[in-house]
Amino acid sequence: MPRRTHTPARPLHPARVTTRFRRLAPVLLLALLAPAACGQLAGPLSADPGDAADRPAPVASQPDGSADPAAPEPGDPTDPTDGQSPEPGDEAVALPDPCALVRKAEAEKLAGLGLGDGKSVGDTCTYTAPADGPTAQVEVFVGDGAKNYLDVERALGHETRALPGVGDEAYATADSFFVNASGRWVAVRLVRLNDPEANRGPLESLARTVATRL
Repeated sequence: MPRRTHTPARPLHPARVTTRFRRLAPVLLLALLAPAACGQLAGPLSADPGDAADRPAPVASQPDGSADPAAPEPGDPTDPTDGQSPEPGDEAVALPDPCALVRKAEAEKLAGLGLGDGKSVGDTCTYTAPADGPTAQVEVFVGDGAKNYLDVERALGHETRALPGVGDEAYATADSFFVNASGRWVAVRLVRLNDPEANRGPLESLARTVATRL
């Protein structure tokens, strides 16, 4: 067989090397710049945690793009979310203990008889004589019940007379008295089977005492 002869490799000409390098240069440059470009594109997506604190709070806007004037500013006194509760309204006038307004000894002096201890039920207090003795009872009302009692007495046509200088206003009937002081009404009724005229002085005296406790 004929022997093959290998032609020795031809040396690269410098001009050809330069031409090949020029062809590959754009590819190499793109490969080098691609990571940097990717980093710049990813930058806005990976925000620094500290940036959130520096950004202003979002403001509600209207359809035309302007800020909503009704949206409360943070810390605005009108902001319902600022943690402050509205101021409470005026509280109702506290009513006194009816059994403390007229004490047992005072009720007995008014009735002229011994009475049992006061029985407090709601806004009333009642002192009652023993069942085996003469009939006597002293009833004390405070608040709306006292004012309603006076209204009923007037509606029935019972005579009521003013008691000047007692509380803000005061009135008396044959068996009761009514005192208004500091917006609180008190009524005291005496149940006795005696001459009503005999009870007039004791009723007026007790009315003055009660007015000083309101």
